Amino acid sequence: MTSFVISALFLLILVLVLLLRPLFFPAKESATSRRQMNAAIYREELDKLEADRLVGTVDSHSYEQTHAEMRQRLFQDTDEADDLAVLGSPKKTIIGICLFVAILSAGFYFYLGDAAQIAEQSTEKPMTQESVEKMVEEFAAKMDKEPDNLKGWAMLARSYRILGRNTEAANAYARAGSFVDSDPQLLADYADVLAANANGNFAGKPQQLINKALSQDPNNLLALWLSGTAAFNAQNYKAAVQSWEKLAKQLPPETDEARAIASSIAEARSKGGLAPASTPVISNQGVSGQVEIVPELKSKIKAGDVLMVIARKPGERMPVTVLKTAVTAFPMSFVLNDALAMSPNALISQMPEVSVEVRISKTGMAMPEPGDLISTPQTIKVGTTNARLVIEQIRP
Repeated sequence: MTSFVISALFLLILVLVLLLRPLFFPAKESATSRRQMNAAIYREELDKLEADRLVGTVDSHSYEQTHAEMRQRLFQDTDEADDLAVLGSPKKTIIGICLFVAILSAGFYFYLGDAAQIAEQSTEKPMTQESVEKMVEEFAAKMDKEPDNLKGWAMLARSYRILGRNTEAANAYARAGSFVDSDPQLLADYADVLAANANGNFAGKPQQLINKALSQDPNNLLALWLSGTAAFNAQNYKAAVQSWEKLAKQLPPETDEARAIASSIAEARSKGGLAPASTPVISNQGVSGQVEIVPELKSKIKAGDVLMVIARKPGERMPVTVLKTAVTAFPMSFVLNDALAMSPNALISQMPEVSVEVRISKTGMAMPEPGDLISTPQTIKVGTTNARLVIEQIRP
């Protein structure tokens, strides 16, 4: 609190010094008075009149008459008292501004809250399970007063589901009515809740909801998982494999989810006496060539650096094929083919073209990192054997 007050006071003094600087340090140059300005103007006019007389533009009579009139006006204008700009009392001005700024700052401080209140707010405890459940209960009480708010009932149902309160979630999904019927994800969530309440039994309404969800979105991940699980529990292992394999195609390879679904598929095949998935024939059709590096980046390469040649389907982020090897002398040869495929469902030999890039990593991690040496991605036709990739930049 004390440090905050000292900092605030220091900033206030700094602002006042900058604001009142012209009053503390007034300009030293003396201002030009009106009398001096008038005299200078008439002097210039008299000089001009004299020049006109010398060149004959003005005759002697006109010259004398004009000269006399100008002298008279000069006398009248310079006879008035000077009106130099006079600054009022700087002391009163400084005191007035200081009081105004101080009072305004204090007003904002007490109106918006002091430092102690801000500190208390910043040290509030994170939201607990009890506070979340209290919020859900308050929302439920609100929904009891709004029985026709179908979207609100769906939100309440998902909240109950997250909290593991499946009985209340099922009741809320039922209250959501037609709002759930048009959303495949909500249909799958509803089916999952009903099956959990029935100890894993999908017969009846849960299965109907799953079928309805898949009819609206055949690739819905949860609906596919539930469909396979329902088939597996009913010992329809072939249908389980079909649903789960369709799900597996949508999961990133080498993830926990992909490995779990692969294990479930293998178990279903084993229990159903189904033949294992056929291993695709490895094709040598791919992309090969050489990797080079610009001379100014060679000094950036250190022992232990890993070179990666990455091929992707154009427009997608997931790699199709990745070659990892230790950095040796450049140029380095590379070959990308099905043997290096990230997924058996996406083979480079089955694609007309791929986007290929090179990266030299200090850690060998899959994710790019600042400081990696990289090339510009090139779209290359599959079957090319003389591709040339140049490492030319540092990843920011």
